[in-house]
Amino acid sequence: MCGIFAYIGTKEAIPFLLEGLKKLEYRGYDSAGVATLDNGRIFSSKHAGKIVELETELQKRPIGGKIGIGHTRWATHGRPSDENSHPHCDCKGELAVVHNGIIENYLQIRRDLAEEGHHFASTTDTEVLAHLIEKFLKKRGTSLEEAIRSTLKIIEGSYAIAVIAQKEPNKIIAARKGSPLIIGLKEGEFFVSSDIPAMLKYTSQIIYLNDLEIATITGYDVKVQSLKGDKIKKESVLISWDPESAEKGGYSHFMLKEIHEQPKAIRDTIAGRVKIESSFIHFDELNFTEEEARKINRIVFTACGTSWHAGLVGEYLMEQYVKIPTEVEYAAEFRYRHPIVDENTLVIAISQSGETADTVGAIWEAKAQGAKVISICNVVGSTIARESHGVIYTYAGPEIGVASTKAFTTQLTIIYLFALYLAKKRKSIPISEVKKMIGDLIEIPDKMERILLKEKEIEKIAKKYYKSNNALFLGRGKGFPVALEGALKLKEISYVHAEGYPAAEMKHGPIALIDKNMPVIVLALQGRRYEKVLGNIEEVKARGGMVISIVSEGDKDATEKADDIIAVPSTTEALSSILSVIPLQLFAYYIAVKRGCHVDQPRNLAKSVTVE
Repeated sequence: MCGIFAYIGTKEAIPFLLEGLKKLEYRGYDSAGVATLDNGRIFSSKHAGKIVELETELQKRPIGGKIGIGHTRWATHGRPSDENSHPHCDCKGELAVVHNGIIENYLQIRRDLAEEGHHFASTTDTEVLAHLIEKFLKKRGTSLEEAIRSTLKIIEGSYAIAVIAQKEPNKIIAARKGSPLIIGLKEGEFFVSSDIPAMLKYTSQIIYLNDLEIATITGYDVKVQSLKGDKIKKESVLISWDPESAEKGGYSHFMLKEIHEQPKAIRDTIAGRVKIESSFIHFDELNFTEEEARKINRIVFTACGTSWHAGLVGEYLMEQYVKIPTEVEYAAEFRYRHPIVDENTLVIAISQSGETADTVGAIWEAKAQGAKVISICNVVGSTIARESHGVIYTYAGPEIGVASTKAFTTQLTIIYLFALYLAKKRKSIPISEVKKMIGDLIEIPDKMERILLKEKEIEKIAKKYYKSNNALFLGRGKGFPVALEGALKLKEISYVHAEGYPAAEMKHGPIALIDKNMPVIVLALQGRRYEKVLGNIEEVKARGGMVISIVSEGDKDATEKADDIIAVPSTTEALSSILSVIPLQLFAYYIAVKRGCHVDQPRNLAKSVTVE
């Protein structure tokens, strides 16, 4: 959602701030701004709209300084405007703050500060931070760090902040609670960011700040303290992502690039974790003993959005192969509804970013009830990874496009592998079947590449239907979550109203919508429900509907019944979701392109939802 980037070093800060903020555009934003310290004074520039507009403003009215903070804002409090853009300053403009998160008690703080004579220039929650820090700084002998600590002890909610002040002009103070924040290290230069891609051009050596930690960053070192003031020793981490992997690499959009990266992402996710001949399956940071695997009697997946759809596929796999009752919960509902879990419940949290606020909250709730929590995520050292008892990383690499693609298929890969891992530990399926299923998975990347060769074919189908304003996606069994995911992709990036349904449910309402203007996308792969799906296609055709079928290569029956078909290589039913979603991703992509939509940054959306 919102993005932070800050710089302190020996060079002019503005070029670093603008470049860093551009790398964070994928998170979604409605305004941008920067503030610098130059000759002991604060200078700022901020603008509602895109970073390019801010850049134009800075060309007209440049500001200097070798220390600076920048921000991209996704509105939570106050409409998008110049005044509500970050950074926010105190009454005299002597300090500046950028903030991700939500200050839940800001209204009362604002009223109290107004009574004390503070004047506010915005309608945001963030501005109270600047005025609170100003208030504490007025006390004789109070340092900037002390003033910020006093401020953070008062506020309720979540935050990642970066602060600069005229009183102490050679430092940046950064702190976090509930929103991600990292510090990049380079000789003579330091960077602060809310996400890794913005760092990659400058350094691969970073420090993760944990909740309730405050960092004081000067031009020569970083010191980290707790909110109480205790010193904390931090170890830096080497990020292995290639900087080029965060660029488009010749593709028209990040989303298209990431769709094409899926075979490699799955190969990377599998690599070193399996061996067919010995049925070996291993996860380095799982922290899950054989005894724990044997004693669990219930599994709960918790996630949001696309990750929730991955959990739905996981429900089928766990019950089919591990023979354990499994549920899938929206994280935002799970965390507040007094869930019944105990030490024999395994909670599996799924998040691409590892920072999804509701999923973090669901983990806290599950742990408070005594459950074992394992997370599946893409970002090493992220909040969800640290808060879980064990973690399995997807190795998808950076996913810049807001609409998730390779994160979803690598999540499905991990869920499939973990289901085999548990089934093997619990002896719920024969070892011979485990070996065969590992072999089937290893073949998937090659089969994905065969689907990607059909891109032009899928583009032609999209051209036929891109003017439709509604669409229905149908699937049975493991095809149902894929139908949900296909509908989500279409509505996210093309703004077409789309719904996913279990195919059998079509007769219970949605069938009333079907006419010649309503394309119906049907998952019709070979499997034990195939004949039932053929019946659903007949029902659509009988009502004049247009059918696009995702079929297995060599299929005749579904092919004859559909108006358009996209064939995918045959695989086992357990792995069909990974293959069948790729045509739907490409279909949504090309529909959005034909409609002239902003594919990588769809309106109103953010990549990482770090507030409730």
